[in-house]
Amino acid sequence: MKSFLLLFLFTNSLLPVFSQSNLLESAKNNPSEAKKICNKFRELNLKGKSASSNEAIEYVSKKSNLNPFNAEIFSIYVIGLYCPEII
Repeated sequence: MKSFLLLFLFTNSLLPVFSQSNLLESAKNNPSEAKKICNKFRELNLKGKSASSNEAIEYVSKKSNLNPFNAEIFSIYVIGLYCPEII
């Protein structure tokens, strides 16, 4: 029973790592979608809003079907890969 519990806890602790890896792969494998997101971030920057604003995260969340936490991580990956000038 103890070994099952340890395995369960260990496996669950790895889930965020696997999901972050999948988010990075998704950003790398979908450059056209990432560029659309960059364009939205540029538009928001022109309005004085950052890519980490609630509006930006909500946009990415809906566009990519992600929860807000993962949408924020995905946004960081997209910015790093495709539009590092974004604030």
